[in-house]
Amino acid sequence: MAEIIPLPTKTHPSREPEPLWRDALGDRLRRLRHERGERLADTAQRAGVSPQYLSEIERGLKEPSSEMIAAVAGALELTLIELTAGVVDDLRSRAAERAVVGCRAAYALAA
Repeated sequence: MAEIIPLPTKTHPSREPEPLWRDALGDRLRRLRHERGERLADTAQRAGVSPQYLSEIERGLKEPSSEMIAAVAGALELTLIELTAGVVDDLRSRAAERAVVGCRAAYALAA
């Protein structure tokens, strides 16, 4: 019988786990809605979703379909590309912040 050899896993014990897409998306949607000074109910109505569902998306509790994401983006007068690019920018900023903190910690240990 052939021996089963487990594949090596990439582990980074010193790294924080990367944020989930749904969390980053939710943060971005909430920030955009607040910047527009809108209530949850107003944006949800224009998107054709319930306020509760939109709240769950914003809190990262739901994995919305692409159709739902597009509807909420449209309600905020954004294209899907603009929203997605904004989420990517947010994720890059978080990654850069983590890298800076990691470098500072390394320098502190070296001192």
